[in-house]
Amino acid sequence: MELIKLSDMTKLHQAVAAGDYNSVKRILKKGLCDPNHKDMDWNDRTPLHWAAIKGHLEVLQLLIDHGARPCLVTDVGWTPAHFAAESGHLHVLKTLHALHAAIDAPDFFGDTPKRIAQIYGQKACVAFLEKAEPQCRDHRQAARQKGLQLDQRDEDWDAKKREMELSLPSWNPNPEKKKSKKHRGSTKLSNTKERRA
Repeated sequence: MELIKLSDMTKLHQAVAAGDYNSVKRILKKGLCDPNHKDMDWNDRTPLHWAAIKGHLEVLQLLIDHGARPCLVTDVGWTPAHFAAESGHLHVLKTLHALHAAIDAPDFFGDTPKRIAQIYGQKACVAFLEKAEPQCRDHRQAARQKGLQLDQRDEDWDAKKREMELSLPSWNPNPEKKKSKKHRGSTKLSNTKERRA
């Protein structure tokens, strides 16, 4: 049974990337696959990431209707909004914003979809995101005040991000060693003074 699920999931990612609405619909109706499956061979991209990359709005909506979560991120923290911004798919960004997806979420390096759109010269996306980001923050704040839970966190990402942070080289890897060296140096100096006396 597990092999069937994996096979169908591979087909789902491929069908979404190709924009094959009918195949995506057929695969999802089988109910043998999770529309939130992260493909490790493609940097943890979900089918929703592929729909955003390719700008397949109808497929994106079909995935959402079958439980795809816009908050899931790749191995470097990219949401579907990052990919839509990179590719200039304004219609995808508008749809994600209408669904209250966190279109202002930073990736591992701190880049938001707006920053990605700026880097890739997607001026229409930048203009939209400049207006949409404050609305996104306001919606989150209003939901918090009402005690509503929003689906804007990828639970797996927090642990993965921490692991990545710990694997980065540190500018000052052992601050305690430096302190202890200074301490030992002053001990030697005081020993020398004692010998002179």
